[in-house]
Amino acid sequence: MSMTMTQKILAAHCGKDELRPGDMILADTDLVLGNDITAPVAINEFMKAGCDCVFDCGKIALVMDHFTPNKDIKAAEQTKHVREFAHEKSIENFFDVGEMGVEHALLPEKGMVTAGDLVIGADSHTCTYGALGAFSTGVGSTDMAAAMAYGKVWLRVPAAISVVLTGRLRKYVSGKDIILHLIHKIGVDGALYESLEFSGEGAHSLSMDDRLCICNMAIEAGAKNGIFPVDEKTYLFLKEHGAREPKVYAADPDAAYERTIHIDLSQLTPVVAFPHLPENGKTFDEIGEVPIHQVVVGSCTNGRLSDLREAAEILKGRMVCKGVRALIIPATQRIWLDAMKEGLLEIFINAGCAVSTPTCGPCLGGHMGILARGERCVATTNRNFVGRMGDPKSEVYLASPAVAAASAVTGKLSSPEELQ
Repeated sequence: MSMTMTQKILAAHCGKDELRPGDMILADTDLVLGNDITAPVAINEFMKAGCDCVFDCGKIALVMDHFTPNKDIKAAEQTKHVREFAHEKSIENFFDVGEMGVEHALLPEKGMVTAGDLVIGADSHTCTYGALGAFSTGVGSTDMAAAMAYGKVWLRVPAAISVVLTGRLRKYVSGKDIILHLIHKIGVDGALYESLEFSGEGAHSLSMDDRLCICNMAIEAGAKNGIFPVDEKTYLFLKEHGAREPKVYAADPDAAYERTIHIDLSQLTPVVAFPHLPENGKTFDEIGEVPIHQVVVGSCTNGRLSDLREAAEILKGRMVCKGVRALIIPATQRIWLDAMKEGLLEIFINAGCAVSTPTCGPCLGGHMGILARGERCVATTNRNFVGRMGDPKSEVYLASPAVAAASAVTGKLSSPEELQ
């Protein structure tokens, strides 16, 4: 039987020669991930079940990235709980203040995921690692607890949607614009429990950072996972980051897809997702005057070095508009250092931005940039639900780093081309 790329990876991890959409499988995991919000719940379930030890000390990653440095007593207790568990169970990949980063940027950077892996995480954006040719998906904390104990997870095999990309992106158009365009096209439930499988010459033209961004937001279309084919760029990325030897799976030429979506990258322009859903994408020919109060460049979607470079290119020699708060959050310590060495942080500070230690804080309204009633924020994050970054009467507009930076300068939603 012909299978998609995702189905082949799942088959390899449950010892079957073939799988069909809808099959229930018990699959072996290569990596189990939790953070400072979800891991405490999983640890409690692990203990309640009477489990004594984890299945593999080297295949569990615990990243303290949402409320760290701790914002309050509750956050401090949460991280303490995880810290003590990690020490007691000899978890090798425990990342705390000073060495942590935003989890979905940190793990690829450290070479902890490779092509062909099966990765689960108690965080919905675990689907990021499909950019590396892995099957990765978010699960609940109870599933995480079971996987920490036994190294296995129950999954239903997803059907797939083929997304064929052609052409090449224009300047100031990025992976963020591709995924916002796709979500606008199919809706937030358009790929519900399906695999988004990207292919075509346009897919190969994309940078790894663009692919990571796209797969990160596959969940915003309801997808079980997003995945890109393994090519020379993938191999180079994995080698540069010291990842394990990849196992490459490719979809069969006659693999069955629920439908096929074609996107010509050369025709795309910057997209902004208006409140309060990622599907509310608009291009600038549809956008009027929208004053803003805050800009955030960062998160697991767009906090990588290429994102900071894009924002810095626009902010260099300019000032953030009076009355606008601009927050720049490198996604990992390494990215922070590289940005410093390149002079990017100096550009941001001279422009009137605040530069933060790595954190997910603003993305979910945890800390570092909470919005007040009536305020609007342009964010490179991945969700803009009601109250996502603060007061329920605030608004979040999702955009690329280029759009976010341009908007910071003008004080309103703006295309980078307006500044040229």
